[in-house]
Amino acid sequence: MRSNEAPSTFAITRPDVVRAVNHRWLLKFWKRHLGDHRVPQWQAIVAENLSRLSSNLSFLDVVGSAGTACFVVRFNGAMIGTVYGGADHRGRRLEEVMPPEHRDDWLVPYRLAVGCRCPIYTIHDVTDRAGRLVHYERLLLPFGRDGQTVDRILASVEFICPDGAFEERELMLMQPTAPLLRMSARIEPQSLT
Repeated sequence: MRSNEAPSTFAITRPDVVRAVNHRWLLKFWKRHLGDHRVPQWQAIVAENLSRLSSNLSFLDVVGSAGTACFVVRFNGAMIGTVYGGADHRGRRLEEVMPPEHRDDWLVPYRLAVGCRCPIYTIHDVTDRAGRLVHYERLLLPFGRDGQTVDRILASVEFICPDGAFEERELMLMQPTAPLLRMSARIEPQSLT
């Protein structure tokens, strides 16, 4: 089954659909630095100490416009390196890191974050090597140097297995089919408190 992440499937929702505690904190962080801008300025990230979350974070430079944007990896945390099968993807395009058979579907949320300039939240179901269900939660937060145009994305991922422990190594590379999309949402800045 394909995930089929068309922009129309990204319903506008309130932030309470976000389950992971770290993602909720990041949404509040994003809103706190929004001010009068369309998107928070990237300098807010530099000023904030995000080291406690860094294993699950990825910072990406946006090159181009929403529909054709490319995403260049500036930083990948250790967990992201583990699940995508490589320790260091800095300087590489996201398209080069993602499994080719899922690439088009998986880029939709990133491009939507650039186009709508609001947080994007998805949950996919994947399975580990032992066949255990793992919920892959991803929060994409748009930022811009000028506070208007999205030129950076902060991506945060959480992996939750209802059975407890799961095999992390190359988790995202070994999916035989596109992960099942459980939820896709656009979170409007006005709804954040």
